[in-house]
Amino acid sequence: MDKKELRKREADAFLHLLDIMDELREKCPWDRKQTIESLRPQTIEETFELSDAIMHNDMHNIMKELGDVLLHVVFYSRIGEEKGAFNIADVIESLCAKLVYRHPHVYAATEVNGAEQVVRNWEQLKTKEKDGNKTVLGGVPESLPSIIKAYRMQDKARAVGFDWEEKEQVWDKVQEEMQEFRQELEALKESGGGDGCRSRAEGELGDLLFSIINAARLYDLNPDTALEMTNKKFRDRFTYLESKTIRQGLSLNDMTLGQMNELWEESKRMEHND
Repeated sequence: MDKKELRKREADAFLHLLDIMDELREKCPWDRKQTIESLRPQTIEETFELSDAIMHNDMHNIMKELGDVLLHVVFYSRIGEEKGAFNIADVIESLCAKLVYRHPHVYAATEVNGAEQVVRNWEQLKTKEKDGNKTVLGGVPESLPSIIKAYRMQDKARAVGFDWEEKEQVWDKVQEEMQEFRQELEALKESGGGDGCRSRAEGELGDLLFSIINAARLYDLNPDTALEMTNKKFRDRFTYLESKTIRQGLSLNDMTLGQMNELWEESKRMEHND
């Protein structure tokens, strides 16, 4: 299929989706009942399902979950059209205009030295847009998960030059935050768990985590992806431990820590054999 045929297929498929959305909105009681507010939790769920598929590099499910996310874009746009606020054409045209404006190195005469310069230009242009972000961190949603939010704030600060001169310098900060956290843990222990000491310990823990996320960013590692990989590894190993225990007719509650560690190490060896 050449590009012209592919574009026609894409256009036909999108128009078919819009027709289906119109029909569902008119004839289906559930679809007719939905509002922008009622769809929000499901949109979040669909986004996480797409994230899961991406983490598993499952191309078939990535395709399916992208369809679900696209459905929500179309659904919101249909509701916006009913309210006289915006429609799907407005959504697409606004996106196209933004992409052209923020890529002057492609659509105008601006020259860039590489991807880093593109990011810097992007952030500067966003602050100049009429309805854009008026501050560097203004585009980071408050509701983002904490690890992703920290990474994005650091990344945006980097885009305007606020960063370590040498990435190795970050390790001094990590060590500093670790020491301050340990000091607050000792104070918490000595205080018997007082609320003030607990709050300070949590604050120092936050600083430590922020510095580790910063280190990951500087070494071009995604901390959210890294932690999710470890979550999956822990889930797989613990599930192996649990299932092996059940097959032996035992309960985890009746096993010693040593027995559980033995099965844990066995699960790790099984990973290496695979």
